[in-house]
Amino acid sequence: MKLTKTAPAAVAEGDIRASDADRDRVAEILREALAEGRLDPEEHAERIDTVYRAKTMGELEPVLRDLPAARGSRPQPDPGGAAYGPGAPVPDQNLVAIFSASVRKGRWRAPARINAFALFGAIEIDLTEAVFAQQQVQINATSIFGSVEIRVPENITLRSNGSGVLGSFEVEFNDAEDADAPQVLVNGYAVLGSVEARPKRGAWIRDLRDRLRDGRRDLRHQLREEHRERHEQLRQEVWEGHLRLRAERRERRDRFRK
Repeated sequence: MKLTKTAPAAVAEGDIRASDADRDRVAEILREALAEGRLDPEEHAERIDTVYRAKTMGELEPVLRDLPAARGSRPQPDPGGAAYGPGAPVPDQNLVAIFSASVRKGRWRAPARINAFALFGAIEIDLTEAVFAQQQVQINATSIFGSVEIRVPENITLRSNGSGVLGSFEVEFNDAEDADAPQVLVNGYAVLGSVEARPKRGAWIRDLRDRLRDGRRDLRHQLREEHRERHEQLRQEVWEGHLRLRAERRERRDRFRK
């Protein structure tokens, strides 16, 4: 008799194990719902507790079922690698400098597309401390009698597709060793102006990702502590109410006996 091997049963989507990034993403939606008044503090605390106790994607779905963020789709597993920061997609950003200067730097969430236009002005885009919410960022840079300067971490991929017309369009190509590292593509042109993009030596996105992970861990701890304190407060209020009712019943009983 010939034995046949049966293929293992596929895991249902709701049974997929939830990651820390999945829980953080759902918690962020709940925080926005609290800020918008869609949830009151008690509902928010209950759902946050459910989120950080969830083991699977199916356990995360109910906490978002009645919120606008959940209308399009159920929570999706974190694909890993490409997503470097939590939260919803960032809208496109426009930077304009006309006889002026525009600077974007520090710790900020980089959108999928940045449009930069400099006319007799200067624009600086510094991505060395940015949170990459997606793997690819496209920068459309136009410089007319102006300048656009772009700095990126040295462990990401940097590419360009631009040209200079009586101007300078210089991009220092860079290939990241990690295939899942963020990619920055610089497009556009420079007319009697300049567009320059290059890695900033010594700036590594890995360091920022470590800090973000530590920040998420501290945030989860803070939320759990807040929930524990709220739960203890509610339990104390219930107990005090119970004692008041007992005292009132005893007082009524004593008056009846008299």
